[in-house]
Amino acid sequence: MSKRPVIGVTLDSEQPGGYSKYPWYALRRNYLDAVAAAGGLPVAVPHDAALAGDYLDHLDALIVTGGAFDVDPALYGDGARHATVTLKENRTKAELALTLGALGRDMPVLGICGGQQLLAVALGGTLIQHIPDTIADPLPHEQPNPRHEPGHTVSVVPGTLLHRIVGATEMHVNSAHHQAVRDPGRYAIVNATASDGVIEGVEDSRHRFCLGVQWHPEYFIDPGDRRIFDALIVACRP
Repeated sequence: MSKRPVIGVTLDSEQPGGYSKYPWYALRRNYLDAVAAAGGLPVAVPHDAALAGDYLDHLDALIVTGGAFDVDPALYGDGARHATVTLKENRTKAELALTLGALGRDMPVLGICGGQQLLAVALGGTLIQHIPDTIADPLPHEQPNPRHEPGHTVSVVPGTLLHRIVGATEMHVNSAHHQAVRDPGRYAIVNATASDGVIEGVEDSRHRFCLGVQWHPEYFIDPGDRRIFDALIVACRP
């Protein structure tokens, strides 16, 4: 039996309080369970930009996870910061170093929710800082129902990597974000949109597997969600 590819999964970080009176890392279990179910060996990656290359030396693919924070608008050229923007600067610095390093090695990369937004920025794209202030009559992208239930549907763009993976032009997804990709940049393309026009995924065909989705496929809400993780593992194989 061949060895399981090692999949780095970025952690979230929290300040003292709650779990510990000291700073602590956190990650929902279903991120790691989804990787293991697809045949990968999930490894949690902490936040140290200086060690990004050393971590990547031991990984076969990278997953950049989501969290209740935002990418610094200065990283995509926005001088003003919306009042709703919350930063975790050390996390973003580390994840950006990991993402750029992985892309530089042509290592498979999957960005999830906020990780998709960071991937878009790494590819030269920009973000909408607050959907309700930018999109007319937006869907409830911060869905009121539980995250393990669908919030809305997305249309998958035919001919994209995402379409080839999920084998469908529509998916039911959960939704937990107040920001979104505004412009995917020069080389990346949009692979999914919501009915209100909000971009729900990006990808870059210059890389063997460079995929970002705005929802959380680790919940396995739609049949295509599991296929995303399966495809990531397949992309690690020689």
